Amino acid sequence: MSETILKVQDIHKSYGDLEVLKGISFEVKQGETKVIIGPSGTGKSTLLRCINQLTPPDKGCIWLNGVELTDHKVDINKARSSIGMVFQDFNLFAHLKALDNVLIGLIKVKKMEKQKATELAVEELRRVGLEDKASSYPAELSGGQQQRLSIARALAMNPKLILFDEPTSALDPELIGEVLEVMISLAREGMTMLVVSHEMGFARSVANEIIFMENGVIIEEGPPRQLFSRPKHKRTGEFLNKITELYGESGK
Repeated sequence: MSETILKVQDIHKSYGDLEVLKGISFEVKQGETKVIIGPSGTGKSTLLRCINQLTPPDKGCIWLNGVELTDHKVDINKARSSIGMVFQDFNLFAHLKALDNVLIGLIKVKKMEKQKATELAVEELRRVGLEDKASSYPAELSGGQQQRLSIARALAMNPKLILFDEPTSALDPELIGEVLEVMISLAREGMTMLVVSHEMGFARSVANEIIFMENGVIIEEGPPRQLFSRPKHKRTGEFLNKITELYGESGK
């Protein structure tokens, strides 16, 4: 039985009078890929930000590998170094070359010696197909290449979990495939991933479980075959039909 890497229990988050998350609970086991789907404004990105404590929740507990991230006594910077985060808008350092974007965390956070860090950074660039772009600045890369660079940067830190916040939503349609190929490869290698996405083809092919959220709560969760073929809730089927109409079977 795989161990639980992430445990989210009764997470609530409000902004003023707006209640965004209304008691979210789920677990992710080692090697699993879980995909979170749902309408815009339903709290999916807020949930990811709560998990890595960029936005602390108002109530509830989150554990990563048995360490409670929501405990005020925890060294959150140390704990957060075990979580990779890939944002929809890349969040790269524009003034640094591709190799240095991957290097910076290894040297500043992991305190690695530069030669060893460089070898690892080059290997991660090779892993996402960007070895030949090591000396390029982000502005010289396509959107798909920038997002693959973001993934390489996350992988270099050897995270226990990677969070993906709609990683293809800012990309032109022809560039989405190259990012999904990397993510599919990682899933098949056993990387533990929690992915917010509208890419239904990706969800069908690699997700162990899909979580459907709406209005700050989980409506339904289960394996892709169940949600696509025999959803327990009418609303789940309605949403999946609509998203397939909009984005197609592959999600592209």
